[in-house]
Amino acid sequence: MRPALTKDIHVQTFKDYYWLKEELQLFCKQNGIRTSGSKLELTDRIETFLRTGEVKKPIRKRSGTKKAKTKNELSLDTVITENHRCSQHVRAFFKTIIPNFHFSTYIQNYFKENVGNTYHDVVQAWYEEGERKKDPSYKKTIAPQFEYNQFIRDFFADPANKGKSREDAIKAWNNIKQRPGSNKYTANK
Repeated sequence: MRPALTKDIHVQTFKDYYWLKEELQLFCKQNGIRTSGSKLELTDRIETFLRTGEVKKPIRKRSGTKKAKTKNELSLDTVITENHRCSQHVRAFFKTIIPNFHFSTYIQNYFKENVGNTYHDVVQAWYEEGERKKDPSYKKTIAPQFEYNQFIRDFFADPANKGKSREDAIKAWNNIKQRPGSNKYTANK
């Protein structure tokens, strides 16, 4: 049975179990730790706290002193900067070029990983991703913090589960997340 998440939990025991983001945030709130950020950031702060008692401050990116460019100032030659923000202005600009544009995970990661490229490169990346999606074997990458989504995908990819329902997959997920160790789906052999 899964232990309670308290400040007395052993670090390895904490790492061995699956925790909801809400549970991590509650623990942080109760122990004076910042509750903002991704599930991975919260887990890292809690792990540091359990190991050392230190309340780790989140790393804040310095915002530039220049004002954000307005919609009128953006162009295909706009360069992606380290402090780039996926704002409403940026979305509106891209919608003038790509009518069904939205900030997909792929595009958000493209901005983060391609500082120095231009908005023209973003448009090209958008269309390239669209072409990849047309391939029947294409699967979006699931980020590590979305263990549930990965488990469900892997459950249905297993030929042994052909014909099983979503409820069956959720039941299997609920079973595995209560145990220590990996939450990755493994075929029952």
